[in-house]
Amino acid sequence: MVLRPIKMRDQRAWREVNRRNRDWLRPWEATIPPPTPSGPITHRPTYRQMVRHLRGEANAGRMLPFVIEYEGRLVGQLTVAGITWGSMCSGHVGYWVDEAVAGRGVMPTAVALAVDHCFRTVGLHRVEVCIRPENRPSRRVVEKLGFREEGLRPRYLHIDGAWRDHLVFALTAEEVSEGMLARWQRTRSRDASGKSPRDTPRNTA
Repeated sequence: MVLRPIKMRDQRAWREVNRRNRDWLRPWEATIPPPTPSGPITHRPTYRQMVRHLRGEANAGRMLPFVIEYEGRLVGQLTVAGITWGSMCSGHVGYWVDEAVAGRGVMPTAVALAVDHCFRTVGLHRVEVCIRPENRPSRRVVEKLGFREEGLRPRYLHIDGAWRDHLVFALTAEEVSEGMLARWQRTRSRDASGKSPRDTPRNTA
């Protein structure tokens, strides 16, 4: 499995995976709220606009946009966004994965790789993941990785056409000093059945 920066040339593969997973992703997908009389009218960006925005945010040190590859093909996306420096040194993780590879440990592995990169290379101190309470598969991902549940944020994000509550899960660098990937691999090796619960289609942080 590979976690790497998103590229313009990923457009065809990215669109194909999104198209095939429309029904799988829709209940957990961020949406744009209706415009207010005084607010701007916003539209969903094209793929190229999205990548340009992600690159700009990455160059400014506010985001880490990745795609997930499994067995040589693109199967999802993971973004560390909202990166804040100074006295906070924090960011939040959002992701989605192809239904065809759910249950193979792809998403926990991708999150573990991203967290290790954030703590060991980038220098963040805290990483959080915000998940709708109804999204039990996504909650299992962070529970398997040992994230702490910190509480509920009411009507936190606009998801699937409405403002939705989200649970907050977080970790600090001190809590995974041995490395998250190493801890996840040990957890998997202790699974006597050799089976993993289905990974989440998407979380919306």
